[in-house]
Amino acid sequence: MRKKAFKAESKRLLELMINSIYTHKEIFLRELISNASDAIDKLYYRTLKDGISGLSRDSFCITISFDKDARTLTIADNGIGMTDEELEHNLGVIAQSGSLKFKRDTADEETGDDIDVIGQFGVGFYSAFMVADEITVETLAYGTEQAFRWKSSGVDGYTIEPCEKDGHGTVITLHVKPSTEEADYDAYLEQYELMQLVRKYSDYIRYPIRMDVQKNRPIEGSDGEYENYVETETLNSMVPIWKRSKSEVTEEQLFSFYKEKFLDFKDPAHVIHVSTEGSATFNALLFIPSEAPYNYYTRDYEKGLKLYASGVLITECCGDLLPDCFSFVKGLVDSQDLSLNISREMLQHDRQLKLISSRIEKKIKSELKSLLENNREKYETIFKNFGLQMKYGIYSSYGMQKELLSDLLLYHSSNGDSMTTLTEYCERMRESQKYIYYASGASIERISRLPQTERLLDLGYEILYMTDDIDEFVLRVMREWEGKEFRSVSGDDLGLEDELTAEETKQQEEHQEMLDFMAQQLKGKVKRVAASQRLKTYPVCLTTEGMLSLEMERVLNAAPGENGVRAERVLELNANHPLFAKLVRLYESNRDRLSEYAMLLYNQSLLIEGLPLDDPIAFSAAMSSIMAEDD
Repeated sequence: MRKKAFKAESKRLLELMINSIYTHKEIFLRELISNASDAIDKLYYRTLKDGISGLSRDSFCITISFDKDARTLTIADNGIGMTDEELEHNLGVIAQSGSLKFKRDTADEETGDDIDVIGQFGVGFYSAFMVADEITVETLAYGTEQAFRWKSSGVDGYTIEPCEKDGHGTVITLHVKPSTEEADYDAYLEQYELMQLVRKYSDYIRYPIRMDVQKNRPIEGSDGEYENYVETETLNSMVPIWKRSKSEVTEEQLFSFYKEKFLDFKDPAHVIHVSTEGSATFNALLFIPSEAPYNYYTRDYEKGLKLYASGVLITECCGDLLPDCFSFVKGLVDSQDLSLNISREMLQHDRQLKLISSRIEKKIKSELKSLLENNREKYETIFKNFGLQMKYGIYSSYGMQKELLSDLLLYHSSNGDSMTTLTEYCERMRESQKYIYYASGASIERISRLPQTERLLDLGYEILYMTDDIDEFVLRVMREWEGKEFRSVSGDDLGLEDELTAEETKQQEEHQEMLDFMAQQLKGKVKRVAASQRLKTYPVCLTTEGMLSLEMERVLNAAPGENGVRAERVLELNANHPLFAKLVRLYESNRDRLSEYAMLLYNQSLLIEGLPLDDPIAFSAAMSSIMAEDD
């Protein structure tokens, strides 16, 4: 027996790794299974290279067993094994990776098969010390006769001695620590927990992972009695569903996979397959849920895709792989080209990750665009659930994602019940129409009755209906679409100068003094009072000047910590309405009464917009006074 101490550097690294490098203790099982898979890969590679017979891929496996009484957990493989020298070199020097050396040595050789080893850092084995106070490794290298045993209790060092072992491969036995108040180590000696960890992290290891599983079955002829029995069960599925060709996978299998892996009770609305090679080689399987999760539009929702490296789960939710605008997409990415950190728990943020993210973004966009053009009903359902997030994507990027998202937007409009894209709207525009017009409000029904829409609709101009709080903010950052500027029906300039009659212009000029007087009576409430360009049958409406609209004012003031935001309001009067003639007479005969009318009309315009009255009691009193006078 040879007893050795870890080198000082290795000792410090081992202490750091046990206490700091790994976030979750359960990762140890993933690491040991990955190492076992690498050992089998190496032997399988040799059988191909040297033409060794008697060893087929089907003959390889990884075995897990446990003994609660002895508190031992064992992971065994029939891979290439290690010689005495390799055992000391690989396990005696921390961060010395045999897998990395093997990968480098075989990188340029033609094997006819994909030799893709998982472990590259040489530290994964030592993660087992997070849950074990002693580890024993018994190994026999393929083609040799003498097996060796490596044993260590951690930072104090290790021993190596000859031992007896049947068959090539490696057996790792962990003596599991006793449970404490802070950590439940007993869980790693439970059948169900071990099965769950294998399926979570190592389900797609390419070799079978087997375990003797305790089961029970009813005793034939008995009255509800059961007998226990043991059955060897393969815990992993081995072949990832995303690596099979589309023709080999049924829709039912995809839906079942989605519901199991992403804990959804409903089938997904759409499935997206991605397989790329070249500068970014990866497979991805993406799903668009049929409904938004209950917490989707809250801070508790965590976006991201499951990330696998060569079939081994690295992280449950990698947010860097999805842009915020497509955060509703579920799924996974599997790549062998990722740069991982030493614990394989996190990605190094490198060019490869950005390439994958960019490809996924483009693929999601192209799939959504295809649905929009070829399966409108399905797309509209998806947009109903997640269109708000796409709008936020444009707004939060200050318009930088306009090219990516704007042609995916849908709106209701005055054209009918069906929703429309911006492109479809432009295709229907009248020849004389210079702008894309929109109106904002709480509902389609309310918007359709706004007085500000009258003149535009009379001219045959279509109006987009903005019912989400974010809508107008989005159009402001977009500014235009296909060269057509967006204009609000309540904005200060509709661009209808050519449509105004000489009579309307004359009325504005003739009654400017009266309009200025009314504005003075409403000082602090409106910036000015004007003869309207947009009204036809309604007597009054409220519009704004500048960048801030009434709808934007409402949204901003509803935000936490915000109050006092106010748009520059304009009270517009319909010069062709009978009421306007009465205002003209009052200006000449009873300006006190005109002041009351000005306030009444202003409050009327607030009610039309769904805004609260400044003084409901005064408004009620004024209304009563006028009604009594008329009587």
